[in-house]
Amino acid sequence: MASRRLALAELATEPRALPARYLTPEDLVEMFELPSVETVYQWRRKRTGPRGFRVGRHLRFDPEDVRAWVEAQRKGVAA
Repeated sequence: MASRRLALAELATEPRALPARYLTPEDLVEMFELPSVETVYQWRRKRTGPRGFRVGRHLRFDPEDVRAWVEAQRKGVAA
């Protein structure tokens, strides 16, 4: 059990490669294991999540903006 926790901890510290395409709200739900897409839209309304933009009526996220947001969240926790 302890070795499994260690392996999971090591995985959590290694950044995953983000896709080379713009991300959808559904991608964020999957990546961050969120309860629903509504969480992503709430982040957007509250301006607490990664910066997104509209392509017509579709919401998209630049992978670099998502990475920057994650790093900012990690630094905020470490402080």
